[in-house]
Amino acid sequence: MKPVRSLARVMLSGIFVVSGARNLRNPGRLVPAAQPITDKVTPLIQNLNPRFPTDTATLVRANSATQLVAGLMLATGRFTRPAALVLAATLVPTTAAGHPFWNNDDPAARNNNQIHFLKNLGLFGGLLLAAADTEGKPGLRWRTGHRINHSRRSVQRAVRTARREAKIAVRSAATARRIPG
Repeated sequence: MKPVRSLARVMLSGIFVVSGARNLRNPGRLVPAAQPITDKVTPLIQNLNPRFPTDTATLVRANSATQLVAGLMLATGRFTRPAALVLAATLVPTTAAGHPFWNNDDPAARNNNQIHFLKNLGLFGGLLLAAADTEGKPGLRWRTGHRINHSRRSVQRAVRTARREAKIAVRSAATARRIPG
């Protein structure tokens, strides 16, 4: 399964690496489409930290750089689960800004944006699967439950042993009192 996983990750990350690099070099072509989304996000960013840049071109570059780096991480198998989650998060504003089919009056443009919106929705689903993939190893939830059960059994064994030792000590003390010295 390892070669299939590796190939699938490379294929899934390809669009993010290529478009991330392209948009990082030339964010200007995306600024008009991204402006409505960045206008809504800017107050949130300002509330988080007023020193963060909020101009649209910089936000497009930041999103592009994030897609490039996370795409490379996913493709190379480094921190694949967090990388997939980051890519999924960057896909939300990208899709909302780039393919708002609900705003198109022209049927051809509406259809084209709807197809790309659904394509991105499929990518989002693939990224969620990649984020959930434990590569056949037990997940954190199972490992935590397993450790808790193991600890619980260890404590129960220790309690049984302590009770047994206490009973033996009580018997020994009682026997020692009966034997005249």
